[in-house]
Amino acid sequence: MFDPEIPSQVYPWQQQVWQTLTSRFPLLGHGLLFYGKPGCGKESFAQHFLSWVLCLHKQSNGPCGECASCQWIKSDTHPNYVHISTDEENKKQNAKIKIEKIRDLLPFVQQTGEGWRVVVIEPAEALNMASANALLKTLEEPGERVVIILLADHYLKLPATIRSRLQHFALDRLSSGQLQEYLQQHLQDVSAERLQLLSQLANQMPLRAIELAQSEWIQQRQDFIQDWQKLVQQKNQPMTLSSKWTKLLNFTDFIQMFEYLLCDLICVKLQQNIKNIDLDFSVLQSQYSLEILFELYAEMQQGKRFVEQNVQTNLILDQLFIKLMNV
Repeated sequence: MFDPEIPSQVYPWQQQVWQTLTSRFPLLGHGLLFYGKPGCGKESFAQHFLSWVLCLHKQSNGPCGECASCQWIKSDTHPNYVHISTDEENKKQNAKIKIEKIRDLLPFVQQTGEGWRVVVIEPAEALNMASANALLKTLEEPGERVVIILLADHYLKLPATIRSRLQHFALDRLSSGQLQEYLQQHLQDVSAERLQLLSQLANQMPLRAIELAQSEWIQQRQDFIQDWQKLVQQKNQPMTLSSKWTKLLNFTDFIQMFEYLLCDLICVKLQQNIKNIDLDFSVLQSQYSLEILFELYAEMQQGKRFVEQNVQTNLILDQLFIKLMNV
């Protein structure tokens, strides 16, 4: 599926990979793995590259944008492009790509005809053992002029048999200078200290940092830390605080904030570097053992799974806040 919300482009830190791919084409292998941390822009890169491969009037920096192929891509009706992902109605955390989707690829990759054909599979980590084995056969016996692109955050989560049949391209390799330059261009009114914080929280990935800068919970971390301290010290009113935060943030944003803070609290206990460099965890770290913190982390992950099963989010937060009291 061509996603109009994802820009089709090559970011500055991906220029070398772009030059390598386009200069070798059409002598590339048919199996490519594009990988990198969330927020590196690998989806945009893949969209740009697949459009270029299918383009009838290729240019050095990308597709022409005007030929019949480019118009088909824009309208998501290209007959020579197949996108495979988890089911639209099943976008759960641990959803898998079903074997039937991979088997259905066989006629497409083995057909003969005009032009190139492109398959994009993402997230590649969602391949289960059965679908990975089915893909293996496709990678071993593709038709002519076929490019199969896998997108992954963590390529080591793919089976070794799949990895060995792909050319690997890292799309998240950028210098601190490139990161700072990009963030300064797109977050012009943000202080240097704030940029450093966003970079830390985003694992040094620029698009993720920009996304976090626009999130509601960034401004509310300090308030939550104070409520958390009050809860664990006074050992009362968990439901009141749970209700307060249910109203302030939606469940996804709250859990994202809490996960960052909890992981940092664990890091403090382990004397490791933290991401929320502007917050003080000294009061909280004295209140919990590592064992309890890991239990909280497991409880939070279980809460995410419960939401997928349509359990009410306010009940999940009530339980979490009771656990946070550490009675």
